[in-house]
Amino acid sequence: MKLARLGERGAEAPAILDNQGQYRNLTGIVDDINGQTLSDLSWAVDLNISNLPEFPLGTRIGPCVGSVGKLVCVGLNYSDHAKETGAKIPEQPILFGKATSSLSGPNDDVIIPKGSSKTDWEIELGVVIGAEARYVSEEQALDFVAGYCVVNDISEREFQIERGGQWIKGKSADTFAPIGPWLVTRDEIPDPQNLKMWLDVDGTRRQEGSSQNMIFGVCSLVSYISQFMSLQPGDIIPTGTPAGVGLGMKPPTFLRAGQVMELGIEGLGSQRQKLIAWED
Repeated sequence: MKLARLGERGAEAPAILDNQGQYRNLTGIVDDINGQTLSDLSWAVDLNISNLPEFPLGTRIGPCVGSVGKLVCVGLNYSDHAKETGAKIPEQPILFGKATSSLSGPNDDVIIPKGSSKTDWEIELGVVIGAEARYVSEEQALDFVAGYCVVNDISEREFQIERGGQWIKGKSADTFAPIGPWLVTRDEIPDPQNLKMWLDVDGTRRQEGSSQNMIFGVCSLVSYISQFMSLQPGDIIPTGTPAGVGLGMKPPTFLRAGQVMELGIEGLGSQRQKLIAWED
């Protein structure tokens, strides 16, 4: 299934994509596309999608998961990205947080923060948790995954690197976590380690990679993170980005108001965001 949330910010309704590419309204079937809904998908077993009302064309697409409890991100998880930033290949996954207030829809404008000069892009595979996970093995890990989505882990590099440590400061501005358009359920993605991904800025290809090049794969990450904290239904793990970020360019190149990012992952859909300047 391809699940989504459509409507104005803060008032999104649950949706499912039919075989013709039309969004159908799941209101009355489920309350939202959130942890509770994802933890028990029995509601979908006998669902007749064709009987559901359609959303009007042009309805805004919101973040594909609602009421997200936490975003547990993975840094430097592609060797080519670590190399371009001058970092060592990590021996264990590098984990950091991203504030849930940074979540936005896949096509919403991205706001360059006040005082920012180093806003950057990062295409990532997002893993959405579907069952509470504590101390799970790598062999069991996919049993706790509801599905996958596209994440743009937008980053302000000065805030991240030059402002006294803790990456969360450079990762958490409002609109810095567009997710979606869809949460694609696990059954539709038989191998999460073989997904092509790409990102363009103003029509120029900046990132092109594959999830097969992760240092730590999906199963490893779900298992590893569950050793340090419980993962709850609806939590999201952005799993790292391949080479091609602005920080790694020579000279480093960052985003400006008026530019447009377009990005996508095989089988998970695509996003498009315009950059706008912060206004007091």
